[in-house]
Amino acid sequence: MKIHIIETGFFKLDGGAMFGVVPKVLWNKHNPADDKNLCSWAMRCLLIEDGAKLILVDTGMGNKQDDKFFGYYDLHGNATLHSSIAEKGFSPADVTDVLLTHLHFDHVGGAVQFSRDGSRLEPTFANATYWSNEAHWQWATNPNPREKASFLKENILPLQESGQLQFIQIGQSPFENINLINVDGHTEQMMLPVIQYKNQKIIYCADLFPSSYHVPIPWIMSYDMRPLQTMEEKQSVLRQAVDEECILLFEHDPVYEAALVENTEKGIRIRERGMLGDFLVE
Repeated sequence: MKIHIIETGFFKLDGGAMFGVVPKVLWNKHNPADDKNLCSWAMRCLLIEDGAKLILVDTGMGNKQDDKFFGYYDLHGNATLHSSIAEKGFSPADVTDVLLTHLHFDHVGGAVQFSRDGSRLEPTFANATYWSNEAHWQWATNPNPREKASFLKENILPLQESGQLQFIQIGQSPFENINLINVDGHTEQMMLPVIQYKNQKIIYCADLFPSSYHVPIPWIMSYDMRPLQTMEEKQSVLRQAVDEECILLFEHDPVYEAALVENTEKGIRIRERGMLGDFLVE
């Protein structure tokens, strides 16, 4: 197995929304806001070579929205989904599977693109099976008013129309070396891949821990649909990370890709932050 970090650029979100009830005087030390109270966040995906499979986990925001949409989020940085995959020596046609943790636009936007002539929307990865789960799919295609702006039909429906979409049964995984943790606090049935890499485990945290600074239990986003459940789920995943010495991989941390955690007098906290390669034992 080989694991590659796929950077797809940065975007900005309101710092208060990203840290919820945590006072700005605390979170601003870690990710300083600009004059509009916006902080930069990564959109960090993962590419996994495992035997005959080339598995992409999440796809970033993509590039098919209009200037008005991107103006809300100030998409910036030089990396894109396509350029990052190419840097690893692959093309979109090589991807066999796309595992979508959930269907919010900053996770699924790159899964769909315009055709070359611009006449239609089509899956970006023509040879891939796209994986979601039925409960989350129903949640996303019949969204509640609070979450509706995060579920864009143009990011989602072409996957089903193409015939490339399949659903994962809860408690199962279509991949030999990837298990899935299902959580409901952020959104209905978000899936966290737990990757067995040689003798180590990597938990791809999606939006349960969007950054390394969200490890303390009360540090949760205002975007979460069920904040109390998020806190319970964070505690459970952190216990697993300590007990099994898992590496936490952060999708949105603007600086650090990964971290190790440990028990302290204040609860489970970061032991060390760094790049994923810093923690892999080859």
